[in-house]
This record gives sequence, structure tokens and C-alpha cells, in this order.
Amino acid sequence: MAAATQSPPPPADGIRGPPLLEVVGLVKHFPIKSGLFGRAGAIVRAVDGVSFAVEAGETLGIVGESGCGKSTTARLIMNLIAPDRGTIRFSGKPVGTTALSLKAYRAQVQMVFQDSYASLNPRMTIEDSIAYGPMVHGIAASDAVRRARRLLDRVGLDPRRFAGRYPHELSGGQRQRVNIARALALEPKVLLLDEAVSALDKSVEAQVLNLLLDLKDEFGLTYIFISHDLEVVRFMASRVMVMYLGLVAEIGPTEALYAGSRHPYTQALLGSLLSMDPDRRTEKAPLAGDPPNPIDPPAGCRFHTRCAFAEAVCSARVPAPRPTRAGYEVACHMADQDSGHSRAEGSAA
Repeated sequence: MAAATQSPPPPADGIRGPPLLEVVGLVKHFPIKSGLFGRAGAIVRAVDGVSFAVEAGETLGIVGESGCGKSTTARLIMNLIAPDRGTIRFSGKPVGTTALSLKAYRAQVQMVFQDSYASLNPRMTIEDSIAYGPMVHGIAASDAVRRARRLLDRVGLDPRRFAGRYPHELSGGQRQRVNIARALALEPKVLLLDEAVSALDKSVEAQVLNLLLDLKDEFGLTYIFISHDLEVVRFMASRVMVMYLGLVAEIGPTEALYAGSRHPYTQALLGSLLSMDPDRRTEKAPLAGDPPNPIDPPAGCRFHTRCAFAEAVCSARVPAPRPTRAGYEVACHMADQDSGHSRAEGSAA
């Protein structure tokens, strides 16, 4: 697969406004109830202080092992679950305040889920499912239906054949096209795509990915693309954010990250990619063991229990994200020359 389009160019006057979407210090802990009366005991630290920004027109890919907090982050951004702490800003306005109500925000930010069947109401026709959102937001029923039919046609489903059908009458790929059309029905600026193609056959997956790229250009969309498939993320994303155990490990431009990742965890993830070159065959697993329990994560750097470069400082202090070049950050003591790690940049060791 070829690489995706590059990040949007800077403004001609050199003055950049606030990011389209900005997440600051996002935290979500889930209490685990135990005992006879279901009292809260331990907590799962699903998202534990995530911060990032998305510029208009780009595609931010989010990757990481299962349980790292990718999908929880997406649901927090959509406010499908309420964050414990943190701020989400859209075009500089805090979400859920008098400056930007949740309803107005959701008209601008929509989500496409992994399970194409569970995402649709089985008792509603395809046309009604797409038209429902615009009607809730005040669009006349006749206009909403016309919009639904136009979008069905745009995602490759003839409205004369599919508008009156029900979800169980469609294939998985067709249902996901319906979900994409439904997400576009409110004319949003941002789409969150949470494993949106992972359940599809490879041939259908390629068709849907190309459709998403076409729609992005046509409607001027911004994507947050969550996937476990590193090759798909490389094809789609202009920047990639790597998460590990509820935190951001590394974030940077796609090709720079894939060609020269700085975090040992990212290096291990990329080392798992299959190669057609027999001289580059993988003879040793790049990463061993399972991630630590998110109920009781390790002190310091959460990756140090699996890291080949771990030293005393790694278990003593949490590494702060450090900018290493334009648009690139990594949370690793080896990227901080003042951390005390023997392999730190600029270290004499």
C-alpha cells in the first residue's frame, strides 16, 4: 500500500489557529465492584492522561495492543462515556459548555464503529437510519430522506435497491458503507473510525479504505483512524499516535515514525510486521509477554517491565513526552538527555 496524503500545509500567513480537535489530560478509570454489596474496590486505568491535537484535514492513526485504551479514548472524545478528568476542545471551544453544547459538537464529530450490524437499528430501514440524525437536528423529513439517498449513492449503494432494506439483508461491507453514510449525514468535520474495516474481508476492506480517502478529499474531512493493522494505518494516516497501557508512548508523522521510531515499544510493534524479503525474516519475537495489569500498572514507565533497555530510572519516574523534531514526541527516558539513562541522547555513557 502507498502512503497516505501528507499533513495539511501551514497557513500562507504563517499564523496557525487552534487545532480542530484538542484533547488535554484525558482520564478515565473504571471501578471494579466486589464484595457482597458490590462496593467499588480496585480501578482499571483505561485512559490515564492522554493529550494530543488533530489539525483540520489530517488523518491521525491510533495504534497499540488490545487494551491500551484506543477505543476508550474514542468514546471519551465522542462523550459516549464521561471522562473523569480532562478537556476536549473543538476549534478552540471546550466541549459540553455554553461555548459549545454537546449536541452542536456531535453534529461536527461523528463515529463509525467496528461492528457494522450492532451499529444499526434492526427495525429501521437503511434510509431511515441515515435520515434519523438530520431529523433530530431539525432537518425536515423530506430533506433528510433526500440527503440519505444522495449519501447512499455516494458510498456505492444504489438507493433504489438499498434504501428500503433492513440491516440483516446487507453484507458486512454494505452495512459499513451505510454506517459511513449515516456518519456523513450531519455534514461533520471529523470522523472517528474505530476499527471500521477490521471485520471486513481484505478485498472489501481495500474498497472501503479507498472510499474513505475519496470522501475525505471530497468533503474536506478530518479522520481519527483507530486500528490494530499497522499497514492499514500507514496507508491511511498522515500522523500516528502509539498508545500503551492508557498513555501515549509516541506520536509523529507516519513515514518518520515507521522509518525511525524512537520508543522501544513502537520499535517492537513495527518489528512484528511481516516482510516478503527472506533476508528480513523474523526469527525472534520482537516483544515478549503480555501488557501489565491496568488495575495495577508498574511505577515509572509502564513499558519498563518488557523493555530491553530498562534501567533504574525507568521504574522510578514516568517519562514526560519530549519533542524530538517538528511534530514528533516520544515519552521515553532515552529521548531525554537529562533523565540519567545511560542511552539518553547526548549522554556520555
